Amino acid sequence: MADRVKSIRLSGHASAQIRFRGTTEHEVVDAIRGEPWNPAELGRLECHKNYPFNQEWNGKIYATKQVRPIFAEEPEEIVVVTVYVYFF
Repeated sequence: MADRVKSIRLSGHASAQIRFRGTTEHEVVDAIRGEPWNPAELGRLECHKNYPFNQEWNGKIYATKQVRPIFAEEPEEIVVVTVYVYFF
């Protein structure tokens, strides 16, 4: 069963990539704590959350940013493996 009170840790890869992909650790944690979890590849979990954006990203204005973390629920913590970010 999903335990949303466990600590959430970003892997080295996830931590290195979030800035380049246009999100923050706060948004990743917010998505995991507040959105439904779904099965993902390799026995991992995923969720997604849309945030109002209304800003420029890579030369184009987008109204919405979607943050989709991929994570594993370990016995003592949740480990974020990677994070995908979509703009639309």
